[in-house]
Amino acid sequence: MLFTISLYAALTIFAIGLLYKGSTWFRYGFEPALNEFSPARRFYAALRGIFLTLFSLKILPLFKVFVLEVVLQKRTFKESRLRWWMHQFLFGGFILLLLMHALDKVVTASFFQEYYPTLNPFLFLRNLFGVMLLIGLGLALYRRFIAKIPRQTNTTMDVYAILILALIILSGFLLEGLKITSYTRYQEMVTEYAGTQDEEELRALESIWVNEYGLLSPRLKEPVAEATLKKGRVINESCLSCHSRPQWAFLSYGASRIMKPIAPGLDRAGLPNLLWTLHFLACFVGLAYLPFSKMIHILTGPLSLLTNAVMDQRKSDPRNWVTKQMMELDACTHCGACTQRCAVAIAFEAMPNRNILPSEKIASLKSLAAGGKITAQDTRRIQEGLCLCTNCLRCTGVCPVGINLQELWGSAREALLQKGYPEPLILSPLSLYRGLMYPGQSSDQYLKPIALSKKAIASEFNKGSQGEIILESSRDYTLKPRLYPSVQSQTFSFCYNCKTCTNACPVMQTYDKPHEALGLLPHQIMQGLSWGLTDLVMSSKMLWVCLGCYRCQEQCPQGVQVTDVFYQLKNLAIKQVKSRLNAG
Repeated sequence: MLFTISLYAALTIFAIGLLYKGSTWFRYGFEPALNEFSPARRFYAALRGIFLTLFSLKILPLFKVFVLEVVLQKRTFKESRLRWWMHQFLFGGFILLLLMHALDKVVTASFFQEYYPTLNPFLFLRNLFGVMLLIGLGLALYRRFIAKIPRQTNTTMDVYAILILALIILSGFLLEGLKITSYTRYQEMVTEYAGTQDEEELRALESIWVNEYGLLSPRLKEPVAEATLKKGRVINESCLSCHSRPQWAFLSYGASRIMKPIAPGLDRAGLPNLLWTLHFLACFVGLAYLPFSKMIHILTGPLSLLTNAVMDQRKSDPRNWVTKQMMELDACTHCGACTQRCAVAIAFEAMPNRNILPSEKIASLKSLAAGGKITAQDTRRIQEGLCLCTNCLRCTGVCPVGINLQELWGSAREALLQKGYPEPLILSPLSLYRGLMYPGQSSDQYLKPIALSKKAIASEFNKGSQGEIILESSRDYTLKPRLYPSVQSQTFSFCYNCKTCTNACPVMQTYDKPHEALGLLPHQIMQGLSWGLTDLVMSSKMLWVCLGCYRCQEQCPQGVQVTDVFYQLKNLAIKQVKSRLNAG
């Protein structure tokens, strides 16, 4: 009765959890998409998209992806053989145990009318699938805690997934091992199923279970007379229809032999009942909590692979694209493959911001999409992590569940930029991808964050001006020492103002009066560095519209690394502005 109530309670919580998790895919999103599409419109668009896909030729690539990506896990195999074997053992063992053992009355009994969990091949297969799961857990422990993969992090959810599976499988094996030796369990079976009350026959039956089934009896000792065993085998024939020899359960039987010296005491203390309660509670808790843990990727991972196989941002319904991205946030397995391949992950060693690492962005983006309370400082750190991205597609290319990470970063980045937080990094070449995506945005959406960042820099360096007389007090004697650590930046001192850099600059050629439009020209910036005019140099528009084409640097007769000097100046400016923003 308790088992049935607990099972239905776990299934109810599981179903409610799935419904809640599924509803978030239609309720959450990154602004401005969240304001444009209501949950009802997004749900209708999803149903329409599913219907049109299933009844079209797109069903063929879906089938291909299901076989190669979902079942055979082609991406994981290509990336890491160790991780592929880990997933195969974990996923295969878990699903097979779920169908054959946990849902045996629903699944297994439907296919095999004479099914009993203590019969072969079920007895053997249950142990085999459990061993598969144990091997997968061992590989997971090795990969998470022993292999020392660079920048590999372990969250609470990672530890929980391993612990709950380990608790379920180990308690199951120990429980089955103790049941093999349990005299209490044997007496219950005899009372319920034995067709005789004759003491001599019962003793003969017990002798068979001691001799051949691993039972530990307090009143019978081995060896037993052959005549008694022969009589016991005759009586035991009625038991063969529902009990195979426990040796087929090779791991459980091995556990029973190891526990043999202490098994009688454990049996008398009621440990089998305690293990039974622990095992089933662990199963029920794991099932009920599954929709709220990272283990939800068992369902969302295949969904992500299938949806990305048939969706294209340029052709798909924008409402479905928003829904897909919210689903992808739950599909992440936190395997760390994206972080290992990330082109800018090395920056984490100099800037301890976890949002730089792709695998660590996901948790922050979940809070952002859900509209959770995020402090201004945390928002800036998320924004910094999103903007420190070269959009090299390495992370997307290795994601085992096919998440389009580049598009995810792009949507979140634009949502934060539209909130009005200045981000100087969008003025750097790292924002090239944003410029390439410009046709998909309005002019206001694209230009507003740029103007805001330039304003933040201008307000930081507002002392120097073209029309003012330069005073001795405005000189910054720390500027040169800050440039000297860079070998390239030191070369500014070679400049003798021949104006070759200015004449070679393609930006100059786009203005009739570049001096008025850009402030200082390239050769004037070099001169300003010599005089230590930090504010005048940093506030110059020329510094921030530089294309980084290196034409000035290639033409310089003195070998001044003009473009590299500009990069160093921008780095110093951004560092100073971000320090002020973080302090504020």
